[in-house]
Amino acid sequence: MRDISLLNMMLDFARGIKRFFLFSVVASSIAALLGFVTPLIVGFTIDSVIGGEDTALPGPVMWLYETFAQPDNFTLSLMVCAIFAAASAILSGVFNYLSRINMAKGSETFTKRLRDQLFSHTQNLPFEWHTKNLTGDIIQRCTSDVDTIRRFVFQQLIEVLRIAILIIIAYLIMFSINVTLSLIVLVFIPITLSYSLYFYKRISHKFMACDEAEGALMVRVQENLTGVRVVRAFGREAYETERFDEKNIDYTNKWLSLGYTFGFYWGIGDIASATQLLAVIVVGSYFAATGSITFGDLLVFISYTLTLMWPVRGLGRLLTEMSKTGVSLKRIKVIFDAPAETAEPDSLKPPMDRDIVFDNVSFTYEENPVLKNISFTIKHGSTFAILGATGAGKSTVTYLLNRLYDLPDNCGTITIGGVNIKDIDRAYLRRHVGVVLQEPFLFSRSIFENIDIASRNRDLDRVREKARIAAVDDNIMAFVKGYETLVGERGVTLSGGQKQRVAIARTLMMDAPIMVFDDSMSALDMETDAKIRDSLRMDTSGATVVLISHRVSTLMTADTIMVLEDGHIAEIGSHTQLIEHNGIYRRIYDLQSGYTVE
Repeated sequence: MRDISLLNMMLDFARGIKRFFLFSVVASSIAALLGFVTPLIVGFTIDSVIGGEDTALPGPVMWLYETFAQPDNFTLSLMVCAIFAAASAILSGVFNYLSRINMAKGSETFTKRLRDQLFSHTQNLPFEWHTKNLTGDIIQRCTSDVDTIRRFVFQQLIEVLRIAILIIIAYLIMFSINVTLSLIVLVFIPITLSYSLYFYKRISHKFMACDEAEGALMVRVQENLTGVRVVRAFGREAYETERFDEKNIDYTNKWLSLGYTFGFYWGIGDIASATQLLAVIVVGSYFAATGSITFGDLLVFISYTLTLMWPVRGLGRLLTEMSKTGVSLKRIKVIFDAPAETAEPDSLKPPMDRDIVFDNVSFTYEENPVLKNISFTIKHGSTFAILGATGAGKSTVTYLLNRLYDLPDNCGTITIGGVNIKDIDRAYLRRHVGVVLQEPFLFSRSIFENIDIASRNRDLDRVREKARIAAVDDNIMAFVKGYETLVGERGVTLSGGQKQRVAIARTLMMDAPIMVFDDSMSALDMETDAKIRDSLRMDTSGATVVLISHRVSTLMTADTIMVLEDGHIAEIGSHTQLIEHNGIYRRIYDLQSGYTVE
């Protein structure tokens, strides 16, 4: 990841807003120029107006002075100089204000564009990418790192330009006054810059370590807040506090190490600055005493030295901020470099009410084989059930069917109506394959919004119809606000069974020709489970239904039941056939001996 690519990324986000930055630079340059005029006016006042020496101001300023002042009127000349100095300071402030306003417009537009594209890109990243990256770390990159970039663009970037302009203007004026004294001042700049660059190189990896420690800390906080009910239920508050404290200590120590480095840098900087000022005063006083320069010129030199001292020293801070910004840019670029799911140009949108065929499908999670050359057909309009132990590959079938994971090459094919799902438009496929997961996610919105999210047609009657099929309408209407009841974060307002039923109603709103229920009734009692299945048979008539469950009672009415074991198809057939086969299915059925054959 080269720096030039980071620069290109920055320029790409600055498209259309460069005029704000350009105007800010121009206004800042004028403000810096006016800022240097004030010491010249003060020096001219001391040498010419008070001391009577023959000195001059910059051309335009001298012309104004000669226009309004009178050489033989001391009071008027003094007042004109005072007015000029005040006007110069005021105008400098005005242009600084204009510079900041335009920089704010440019930087905030830049940052908004960065946030928008970053969020949009993460929304379109594959499911597999999200499973491999911690949520807390992603949040930290999208918030803290973005804010670091915003501060640099808004504050440090214009400051770097301002310092460069200050140095150029100051030395042009100083060399016009006295070359020797200017060289004495100039010799300290490369020393300061060299030390700053050395410091910059040392500090970069420490900033990276601090950012990584912050990401780990946020992961720990996010994980704890997400599992707060588990923490409370098992009395793990003290243990979780210790785990947080461990990460917090590591984070604190890394920032303390960074602080020690900063302290050493600023301490050396104080010594260099004091030495520079002392050299200017000593040598300048000697020159003034010998008549090489006037006392007004000495005052200008001291003023300019003080003016440049902190900005030049500030370059070290700005370089460290640049270092930190570079780290943040690299961390954000990692997200942008991750290939997003995009619409395939030649993708198809075939009819989805067709047979689904898995042909010699194999799939592996990070060198862990899950499915091993399985082949089966799901007839259109039938109910197909999948039974198997945890880790047998049941949910993987679902993930592959709606392309949350893409099947690798040479690992078999999955077709719908004879069309390879890799050739089907991904968004179109997912709109026509409704999936209800075992652990459904509900947004912190109203129950109505959570159910209607699949259609967004704001039809309460239709929402209630699907909720009745999912056997959750009565529960919802029992709430004081009914369907306008706000679901707490991660659905904590509802019980586990209620969340599953709301998720079922949400998926039913899609009216998809293929419906997959991935152990989505595990939190329901037997009576509710049977009631929902009866309602589903009527509502999804004509649709292809895939049921995944550990309960034989949930699956036994399916047209076809497939038993997975260690990634292979152990058995496949109807309930009656599998009972007669006296294999795995029969053993599971016997274990669940309270169930009866329908």
